Amino acid sequence: MSLSPFEPAPLPDDAIELGRIQDAWGIKGWVRIQPHSADTEALIASSTWFLQPPEARFARGFDAFAGSVRVQVAEIKPHADGAVARFESVDDRNTAEALKGVRIYLPRSAFPKAPEGEYYWVDLIGLAVFNREGKPMGVVRDLMPTGPHSVLVLEFSDTVDGKPQLAERMIPFVDAYVDSVDLQARRITVDWQSDY
Repeated sequence: MSLSPFEPAPLPDDAIELGRIQDAWGIKGWVRIQPHSADTEALIASSTWFLQPPEARFARGFDAFAGSVRVQVAEIKPHADGAVARFESVDDRNTAEALKGVRIYLPRSAFPKAPEGEYYWVDLIGLAVFNREGKPMGVVRDLMPTGPHSVLVLEFSDTVDGKPQLAERMIPFVDAYVDSVDLQARRITVDWQSDY
């Protein structure tokens, strides 16, 4: 099955996966989006998305398109804990249902500018974290939402029984513990100690 609204197109070099299509929503071609972040601003601000089929383990019976495609977003709006969207030339439930599990990408360069003091999670991944004394705390591997704020999940090298191994450290991403974030230097400074 080939859907005409989907134009084959390679993913941009700076493409970031922002969510997935959960299912059809209504009968007029809308789809329900499950974003990977509570902040859907980048998805809502962009009129062009890049889509990829579901991962192999979820793609059984998927035949809406192959490879990476570009699609024009006709309408999108926040809904519950995600968003709902309708693509150009998709106007029936059957076509929308065929997109279940599809992964949604946007180029990082298409994101709206973050307000002062706020950061996109993708920009924090890989930053080195140091405490006020300059001691390395680790590298940001992930951010974990915990309700009112996020927690930095750091990966660092540790020695256990004389053997080196990777370990994990978590630091709340709040002003009380985070002194500064320098995206250009790829560094975060925190008020934290290694024995916390």
